[in-house]
Amino acid sequence: MGAELPVSKISWSVGVAGAVACALFWTGCSDIGAKKSAEVQEKPAAAGKPAQFNLDAAVGKSAPAFSLKDADGQTVHFADYRGKVVLLDFWATWCGPCKVEIPWFMDFEKEFKDRGFAVLGVSMDEDGWKAIKPYMQNMKMNYRVLLGDDDVSTAYGGLDSLPTTLLIDRQGRIASVHVGITMGKKEFEDAISKLLSEPVTNASVTGHLDGSLARLRSPNGR
Repeated sequence: MGAELPVSKISWSVGVAGAVACALFWTGCSDIGAKKSAEVQEKPAAAGKPAQFNLDAAVGKSAPAFSLKDADGQTVHFADYRGKVVLLDFWATWCGPCKVEIPWFMDFEKEFKDRGFAVLGVSMDEDGWKAIKPYMQNMKMNYRVLLGDDDVSTAYGGLDSLPTTLLIDRQGRIASVHVGITMGKKEFEDAISKLLSEPVTNASVTGHLDGSLARLRSPNGR
């Protein structure tokens, strides 16, 4: 038989593992082994091309436009939501923290939809609708879900982290960015109410971006 570890060392190891698991759950879905090189962090835009959209500096800017298919195969244009307050959530079926937030967003859709508010969920699942539709049915999701692609990921800065949730005002400007679970249901609700109460032509902008980013990786190794 091999040497046995002292009970104190076993307890310490279990405690550390538990703390790491808890941190990963609340900050988002992650790949701890992913490395950030200086080249990736500071890579300049190619000559003649616009700089990549940066979520760290997104507040106050217009949300990038996109056109994506919904569960019924209809093309949805983000521009069609101009004039509404929008909660735009990038998520995936394999993302634990996303599952925590989805029931909140369902409640917001029910509570605020008649006041010019909409939730848009953009799934980044590699397996597409065959993974998304059963999940939607199981969760009884009541808001519009779209299938994301590489173009929308690039448009929103790469989406290295899930969930990534943006609150967008009636003018189409990004009011706040939330990477991982950065605030509770009541705080989201208050932020939505504030945006809905602002005049359509004079919506102010506030922002929040969690500093800890979780890497976007599915169990399949995406």
